[in-house]
Amino acid sequence: MDGIDWSKIKVLTFDCYGTLVDWETGILRGLGSLLASRQVDIPDSTLLELYAELEGKAERRSFQNYKSVLREVMAGLAQQLNIGLNGQEQETLVESVKTWQPFPDTVDALQSLKSNFKLGIISNVDDDLFSFTERSLGVKFDWVITAEQVRSYKPSLNNFTEAFKKIGVPREQLVHVAQSLYHDIVPANHLGLHSVWVNKRHDKQGFGATLPAEAKPDAVVHDLHALVGLTGISQ
Repeated sequence: MDGIDWSKIKVLTFDCYGTLVDWETGILRGLGSLLASRQVDIPDSTLLELYAELEGKAERRSFQNYKSVLREVMAGLAQQLNIGLNGQEQETLVESVKTWQPFPDTVDALQSLKSNFKLGIISNVDDDLFSFTERSLGVKFDWVITAEQVRSYKPSLNNFTEAFKKIGVPREQLVHVAQSLYHDIVPANHLGLHSVWVNKRHDKQGFGATLPAEAKPDAVVHDLHALVGLTGISQ
């Protein structure tokens, strides 16, 4: 399935965490030693679903930066799992973001795509946290639009409309690429924006660290190499 005329596309925008960066592995590693020290045994799938629920709730409140969201998630996890946290442990998720790594296909694919398209990021993150991630992505993005800049979190349409203003190309010349149906493909549908769903969880049950949602992307791929193939760039 591909309903996109790639000859007309000038810009690709990407969600970052979950799409370019393996945040689920990062989350599980970040929490793993803490939970082990408290002898908490919880399935990875359950922990990720709990993360999604707590993060979504925190992001729907009055705007606070993403570091504050992550601290609220940590507090919620501690309450749900009946564990106490010291000051350093409250920063577990904030510190873990700085170490989250790209998926194996990310850097090569971005470098290939950069040869034909301008690239942007639309991410639910703070500027300083993204700066840690950007060093590992292997390309210079033409635009980076963060939640901190626009003071809202996807799936708010505000994140996308502010991105359109900054990017300044007709909407029909842009494709948004993302793993999360809830955060990205649903608002793309509302805005009539071309989208590609990178279904990184195609071999897993459930929605992982994102809330469940239904949406209709223009195309579905399992990884970014397949996205490169869709665009017609030779790798």
